[in-house]
Amino acid sequence: MPVYLDRVPRHIAIIMDGNGRWAEARGLQRVAGHARGVDSVRAITRACARLGVEALTLYSFSTENWGRPKGEVAALMELLRHYLREEREEILDNDIRLMHSGDASQLPETVQAALRDMEVESSGGSGMRLNLALSYGSRQELVRAFKRLATDVAEGRMAPEDVSEQAIEAQLYTAGLPDPDLLIRSGGEMRISNFLLWQVAYSEFYVTATPWPEFGEDDLNAAIAEFNKRQRRYGLTGGQVGEAK
Repeated sequence: MPVYLDRVPRHIAIIMDGNGRWAEARGLQRVAGHARGVDSVRAITRACARLGVEALTLYSFSTENWGRPKGEVAALMELLRHYLREEREEILDNDIRLMHSGDASQLPETVQAALRDMEVESSGGSGMRLNLALSYGSRQELVRAFKRLATDVAEGRMAPEDVSEQAIEAQLYTAGLPDPDLLIRSGGEMRISNFLLWQVAYSEFYVTATPWPEFGEDDLNAAIAEFNKRQRRYGLTGGQVGEAK
């Protein structure tokens, strides 16, 4: 289904939820849902790159996900390693630059190696930036940023009055990316789940009941079409936004 857009979001962030529930509803093990979800990742990455989206951030594995059963975590890590190896040509052929947000040091060494290799190989890409949020938690990201700024102040590299929004943003994992214009959550849950708390301050939210393994290009188009209906006010009135255009 084609989508005709006045505005393509510069940055789309997606909470890819519903994999486990999709599998359980079909009498399958939860990992089957995660495996099926990789197909959706591929389809949505292609679609976003084709539409001219500048950045796509996928909530791939949260800090809280480490508390899941060991077997499920191990399966997720293997799926991630496999994805990074198998999608190499897809990423390079589409001029995509891969990056990550989160504490990658917690990932298995095989996954870290695959991630490093793909980031280096794709570093010259001038197309869409694909940001995988891995071992990521937004509160932890903010604590990390504040500690770095506190150290700079304590050691005299920065004055307290120089701590600003821009200074904080420069210490976030997403430094250099525009804030998400559109946050999509599949699976129907109505929460942010410790994802990009700073960055989504003025994002438009779109929640769909469609679980991630069934989320495809038509669902993406529906989300972007809804985004096009929204008036982004940034705390102003509708009239003020119109005057500013």
